[in-house]
Amino acid sequence: MKKPHPARFNRRQTLTMTLGLVSGLPLLANAGRAEANSDITFDELYGKVSVLGLEFSDKVKQLNGKEIAMRGFMAPPLKAEAQFFVLTEIPMSICPFCSTDSDWPDNIVVVYLGEKQTFTQPSQTIEVRGTLEMGSWTDPETGFVSLLRIRQAEYATV
Repeated sequence: MKKPHPARFNRRQTLTMTLGLVSGLPLLANAGRAEANSDITFDELYGKVSVLGLEFSDKVKQLNGKEIAMRGFMAPPLKAEAQFFVLTEIPMSICPFCSTDSDWPDNIVVVYLGEKQTFTQPSQTIEVRGTLEMGSWTDPETGFVSLLRIRQAEYATV
């Protein structure tokens, strides 16, 4: 009796592999989708703006306290050894600090680094990863007021 070539498959083996691949597709698609949901853009931060101010989007509310990834630009920091910076939607030559949360622009997020990193040029796109935190908060060291923060963050140029 002649042995089959090891690289060839019979009908049963082919059908089994095909069914295995097809049944695994939804799992693979959902796995990628779950990771993509932790990415957030500046357009997704707020649901609406009213006379009472900015209202967080449902996505921000769902991601509050969770690990996220966000892309933008680093505004020039207050000082070289700062442990935080402001992530902006567009490159800025000056840091967009505000006096109160009622003046808070809808296209910035404060980033608190888990450990110090070398700052990048304001024109360089970066991706920040860390824990999203929402709600008005005043930094006790600087007095800087923020509505949105990414804590324990790290970033890399893109």
